[in-house]
Amino acid sequence: MTRTKLSLQLGRHVGVPHSPEEAKLERVPNPHPETEYLARFTCPEFTSLCPVTGQPDFGILVVDYVPGKWLLESKSLKLYLASFRNHGAFHEACTVGIGKRIIELIGPRYLRIGGYWYPRGGIPIDVFWQSGNPPQGLWLPDQGVPPYRGRG
Repeated sequence: MTRTKLSLQLGRHVGVPHSPEEAKLERVPNPHPETEYLARFTCPEFTSLCPVTGQPDFGILVVDYVPGKWLLESKSLKLYLASFRNHGAFHEACTVGIGKRIIELIGPRYLRIGGYWYPRGGIPIDVFWQSGNPPQGLWLPDQGVPPYRGRG
């Protein structure tokens, strides 16, 4: 498929969307749809806003998925995640909402998302969600984010 036919943001200058609802998350065909494998995206500098105070929240997001017919296009994911910078939502809403939006778009065989959030009010809040049980025999590595230990 050509870029024109797919109409991707990839390879073009595209500004950061003003909101997650405005962001265009895109997919591309999986070149190995018959093969069960894990793809991982890590966003080490995710930011959103507290919906109550408007203060920034910071976290690390790790998305693991087993693609089916479609792959998640990485530039569109980067722009989508950046659109949360001015979006007010609780950690749980951000983490689970991102996972559900990806599932809606690409219909993976399996998806899990880990939201490793830095402390708010002195308490770190980590959020984990998955679409079901991982496929049997799948190599599912640890997400590699240590628990929050502060300065200790």
